[in-house]
Amino acid sequence: MYLIVGLGNPEPEYSKTRHNMGFDVINKIAKKYEIDITRNKFNGEYGSGIIENQKVILLKPQTFMNLSGQCIKPFADFYKIPVENILVIYDDMDVEVGTIKIRKKGGPGTHNGAKSVVHELVNEDFPRIRVGIGKPVDEYDAIDYVIGPLDEETYKNLEVGIEKAAEATDEFLKNGIDSAMNKYN
Repeated sequence: MYLIVGLGNPEPEYSKTRHNMGFDVINKIAKKYEIDITRNKFNGEYGSGIIENQKVILLKPQTFMNLSGQCIKPFADFYKIPVENILVIYDDMDVEVGTIKIRKKGGPGTHNGAKSVVHELVNEDFPRIRVGIGKPVDEYDAIDYVIGPLDEETYKNLEVGIEKAAEATDEFLKNGIDSAMNKYN
């Protein structure tokens, strides 16, 4: 079994913001595979199904970004999912818009959601897909940049990365993290 987690913020005003790239990827995967994300458990919205012959849980933590690990850890424990089968998808300012970066394991960098996941799992060995959102022009504008509303054109540019992350998730489930890294990095 695999736990595929998209990080984001649950309130409607965060919909279609840079910080919700993880949620957007989960929504795209759920739509493609007709998986309803309507159940609630451990402060998360989730649904389960089969993707690439693998049983998966698609999860959107409802704890807000900075506490995402508090939702992921109980899911991993309850369903006895090994850390290498927990794929975490989130936005990254250090990755260009329209591109993704996949890692097998590693530190959380500056991303508070990833820091929470590492803290709660007490482990850095989970695979992750970072969806590029680019950097703000003004460093002091970082918070507004990630949670501010987007115009349609800007969001369309971000959708390229969302699509790549969804495809990379399929590749991960079908052929493993190394194959996904070789194909999409």
